[in-house]
Amino acid sequence: MKIAIRFLKVLLFVPLWCAAEPATVIRATDLKQEPATDAATVAQLKENTAVEALERKSGWTRVKAPAGEGWVKMLALRYGGPGAAKAGDSGVSQLFNVARTGTSGAQVTTGVRGLDADMLAKAKPNPAELEKMSGYAATPDRAAGFAAKGRLQPQQVEEVK
Repeated sequence: MKIAIRFLKVLLFVPLWCAAEPATVIRATDLKQEPATDAATVAQLKENTAVEALERKSGWTRVKAPAGEGWVKMLALRYGGPGAAKAGDSGVSQLFNVARTGTSGAQVTTGVRGLDADMLAKAKPNPAELEKMSGYAATPDRAAGFAAKGRLQPQQVEEVK
């Protein structure tokens, strides 16, 4: 009976072990404690650091890295490990494809889901980021000075309806 219980416990954890997907950091990036740009930084990951992708949430991926576990932006990762290629792919087919069509045939599609109702309900203001963003606003005088330096001329533009 004890053996059967141990076997069942092992079976319960097998999906967790198999869930990790090898990936590589494609540019230096912060490993964050939470999936947010203003979250605490756990560590700095260097380019080409091998990680295990554990979970995805919006535009973030939770990873296990040599420096620790945390969240990185989804676009900072390349899946399949460093230099990964399809099994048996020598690159010759891509070379011929480029010669024939002008492209390698590789396509990359990236998407980030929008905010759901729960995320909106839990949203909290960030006064520091608002202040930072306000610093980017241009006053009418600064905008006019910029236009004058660039020798830009005012133009009337009809409203788009």
